[in-house]
Amino acid sequence: MAERALVGALAEHGQKLPIVVIEADGRYIVIDGYKRLRALKRLSRDTVIAADWRMTELEALLLERRLRASGEDALDQAWLLAELQERFGLSLEELGTRFDRSKSWVSRRLGLIQTLPESIQAQVRAGQLSAHAAMKYLLPLARANGQAATQLGAAIALLKLSSRQVGTLYTGWQSGGARTRELIVERPQVYLQARSVEQRASPSSSELWRNDLKALAAIARRARRAIEGGLLAQLLTQERAEAEEDFERMRDAVQGLIERYALERGHAR
Repeated sequence: MAERALVGALAEHGQKLPIVVIEADGRYIVIDGYKRLRALKRLSRDTVIAADWRMTELEALLLERRLRASGEDALDQAWLLAELQERFGLSLEELGTRFDRSKSWVSRRLGLIQTLPESIQAQVRAGQLSAHAAMKYLLPLARANGQAATQLGAAIALLKLSSRQVGTLYTGWQSGGARTRELIVERPQVYLQARSVEQRASPSSSELWRNDLKALAAIARRARRAIEGGLLAQLLTQERAEAEEDFERMRDAVQGLIERYALERGHAR
């Protein structure tokens, strides 16, 4: 449909945007504009407006991708990286340098088309699975166990899960036994619901820490009210000495908490 619309636009308005070519060994190599070129051929046009970039094919390919990098997905990047690796013999380090990226960034994208099973690649192309989730979770699994990755991919094919949900299934598969893996494959939604219930029932470490702070504040308020009510005057000499020691230990602990919190908060900024 998109190419048909392009043919119609070119027939009505003519070619407005040039294709991009480079000259190499006495011939022109198309860098950008394959669809426009096909549409013009369908219209039997024998003239094509082209911009000739005076650079090598490798430089032209890299520049063209940089110019439209914002709208490019991970699979497109993967195919370009694979082509550059195969045709120009570039290493992972060299590819990373050319794209201002790390070696692991290149490796993850190449893994999308070189390591992931074809069925999972098809899910990414169809929008059933995000490229991010495929790279972060299914790619490591495929490197260790291709069949397991295929099974897990098939289980989530029609659910359109978020990357976080895919991560939950991946973690469950990695750490679970045969029965857990069977549940993930056959009824992934049930497994996700069960994990959600467990997470709500078990507060996170940050929630526990905030609860401790609230409890500490409540205890301090209650202890202050006792002092305001004249408790210290009611204590015997021995009890007062013990209370002094307890108070000093409490003050040291609270002061240590305050100082550590201030230090970590400064590092977190």
